[in-house]
Amino acid sequence: MQSRTPQGAEPGPTRAETDPRLSAVLASAVAGARRRAMRDGDRQIDTAHLLHSLMEADPDVRATLGDGEQVVRLFGYLVQRSIGYGLQWQGTVEDSGAMPLLRPGHPGAGKETGWSPSAAAAMEAAVERAERRGERHAVGIDLLAALVADADCRAVEVLRRAGADEQVIVRRIEEDPYAGTSVDPYAETSAD
Repeated sequence: MQSRTPQGAEPGPTRAETDPRLSAVLASAVAGARRRAMRDGDRQIDTAHLLHSLMEADPDVRATLGDGEQVVRLFGYLVQRSIGYGLQWQGTVEDSGAMPLLRPGHPGAGKETGWSPSAAAAMEAAVERAERRGERHAVGIDLLAALVADADCRAVEVLRRAGADEQVIVRRIEEDPYAGTSVDPYAETSAD
């Protein structure tokens, strides 16, 4: 299969990919989402791109999403994005209302393009979730939690179409808030 992106046209890493607040796995997932958006001819990285790359990059995310059959069904919907399911999204901006849509001419609109408002909000929420735990780096589970918290984003639409229940996913994350993190809840803390 030949790439739709002309050789040499792919830009270098974005600010999000080199963000020191992201774990290596999460930065890799962000880079994968950017490549996927470019390959599909989409103007922006959206939450479905993030979900797809996150599932590929992070085994903890796959485990949180359910059994093998559920994960295969999710991958099936995500792969169909560029050949059928999801075609209605092409050429449109994902805006679930999670973050104000920046109109052309707005001072912040031209800074870092390439992110849907919903995807940008999910990335910020993932970093904030890690910070609340006292972690320096957001991990895949942080982003998954942020994605399922936005009931109107494309990632949740894909989850629903594949038969996944976002409330079940939220419960799995809440039952094990340290899932996918470097925090060991059983480690003794040392008193200084």
